[in-house]
Amino acid sequence: MHSVIWTKEVAYMVLLGTIVNGLLIIFGTLIGKWLHRIPERMKTTVMSAIGLAVVVLGLQMGLQSENFLIVIISLVLGAVLGEWIGLDHKLNQVGQWLENKIGKNSETSISQGFVTATLIFVIGAMAVIGALDSGIRGDHSVLYTKAIIDGFTSIILASTLGIGVMFSAIPVVFYQGLIALFATQIDLIVPAALMDQFIIEMTATGGVMIFAIGLNLAGLTTIRVANLLPGIVVVAAIVTLLYYI
Repeated sequence: MHSVIWTKEVAYMVLLGTIVNGLLIIFGTLIGKWLHRIPERMKTTVMSAIGLAVVVLGLQMGLQSENFLIVIISLVLGAVLGEWIGLDHKLNQVGQWLENKIGKNSETSISQGFVTATLIFVIGAMAVIGALDSGIRGDHSVLYTKAIIDGFTSIILASTLGIGVMFSAIPVVFYQGLIALFATQIDLIVPAALMDQFIIEMTATGGVMIFAIGLNLAGLTTIRVANLLPGIVVVAAIVTLLYYI
């Protein structure tokens, strides 16, 4: 590992996955705006297909673990913390508050589209894990997958909620970009061997979460994946403890 010397090219490479994500949301919205009526059966089939693809991605990531016991413990403790904090519920409350506030605006359709799409695209394990992968490893595959999902989803949302969906690209790029940029500096304070081990187990733990997102998208489950996100912090704590003992 080595410290990052910042140039425009380096910043671009770190943010590439995030930029692609934002652009596909915009393109998807523009397409959806012209497709006023997408058959319900087509929407269901497309979302199921995307969900199955995400399941395979999550499975592939989950199998990378070198010590799956870390993954299990992290997911269990993360779920306990997430449920105790009520992370999923709190995020939904924030969304409801925003919808109530912005929905009273005269541009109702724009604000509703913006709020609804932002909640869908920003809240989720893929945004966090993908941005970390982009910053730490320069691997944008998770964000590219998320970009495709968000692009198709924005087509469906824009067909009913209008052009406001497009503006959700702004918080998506800001949120994921900040995480990716921050992740590039982690190696300044964390030993390379420790970081390598964390990346492996974080990828595997995040893969299980992505697997759950895929099941949800396919309509097979209703797992509160947001409540599993503290598991990433637990992974960091366990790997660090094992490294120093």
